[in-house]
Amino acid sequence: MEELLLFQQILLEGISNKTRYLLDKIDWSNRLIAIKGARGTGKTTLLLQRLGRQSSNNSEMLYATLDDLYFLKSSLIDLAKEFTLNGGTHLFLDEVHKYPYWSRELKLIYDRYPKLNIVFTSSSMLEIYKGESDLSRRAVTYELNELSFREFLEFGYDIELPVFQLEEILDHHQNISREIIQKLDSPVKYFQEYLQYGCYPYFQEGREVYLGKLLRTASLIIETDMNVVEGIVYEDSLKIKKLLVAIAQSAPFTPNISKLSERLGMNRKFLIQAIRLLESAHLIMQFFKPGKGIGTFTKPEKLYLNNPNLVVALGETKAEKGTLRETFFANQIRNFHQVNLAEKGDFLIDEKFIFEVGGKSKNNKQIQNIPNSFVVRDDIEVGVMNTIPLWLFGFLY
Repeated sequence: MEELLLFQQILLEGISNKTRYLLDKIDWSNRLIAIKGARGTGKTTLLLQRLGRQSSNNSEMLYATLDDLYFLKSSLIDLAKEFTLNGGTHLFLDEVHKYPYWSRELKLIYDRYPKLNIVFTSSSMLEIYKGESDLSRRAVTYELNELSFREFLEFGYDIELPVFQLEEILDHHQNISREIIQKLDSPVKYFQEYLQYGCYPYFQEGREVYLGKLLRTASLIIETDMNVVEGIVYEDSLKIKKLLVAIAQSAPFTPNISKLSERLGMNRKFLIQAIRLLESAHLIMQFFKPGKGIGTFTKPEKLYLNNPNLVVALGETKAEKGTLRETFFANQIRNFHQVNLAEKGDFLIDEKFIFEVGGKSKNNKQIQNIPNSFVVRDDIEVGVMNTIPLWLFGFLY
């Protein structure tokens, strides 16, 4: 355990002071907290920042990643026992999906050591109620999403700006836009940068190598994480990769499941499962019209890549602006709101608001005379009436 504490201290010394939106949203008083998220979103940094904030006495806190060599000779239960005997109160466990008996041992630790608080991170694909021991009644689960446009500005340019609720933006978008413009020169220019390389914190490691890292991350998710979490074998992971490329070449599109399965050599059941896995891995988004039952084998009505950076990285040709616009809007808003496809317009939000997304010349012809409808335009700084700048939806978190 001393080696783990030493490693923890090294990590804490190099931790960033830039924090993700989720850090202050979590109720840290809960005894068992699960933080899920895709690779590269900053789960490890979030754990260490919380650890550093919580106490100056780091001997009461312990960070451990579950793929550490320590766990080749000692179990998670052994660690918890030794840690509590030495006065430990808070255990921060990273990447639990890489430990074979994570759910069983976490349940035992939770029951045996009632004074111990545990926070653990996992792949976004992990469903905690599907482990050997059901933790869903014990753990409070949070999801860490990709960087918002607002966070990109803070991480990349030290420009700190507030979060706005959706209703605030809809009701007061002109005032909010002007308020932001006073602190941010040319939001449209920064927004175009975000669409290319702003969705993951590691853009700070070098923008010129960012898209290459993103492609490697996507490959690791499919080849490694899907194997660990869902038992996907290598041959099937190659098929899932082909599916992701097929979606990237055509998104957004309505998939023809029969033709797609024939083209990729997948049966219908596996194809629908692969689509579900890609979405749970935060690589794609699938959308349905309201009222349609979404079951395990329900065919999605429309598929998008998960965020605009993936559109740029996976696209064989230059990414279409229309695709980037719709992908950005859907990605930012679905984190906290229900998103469906609209009969008229592009998206129906919370079964109440209709949005038509387009360029600066987009008009409201398609949604004219529809209550609670809005036009979302790219390449404008300030909107008018029911026309709102696209970039402003990057301030929802």
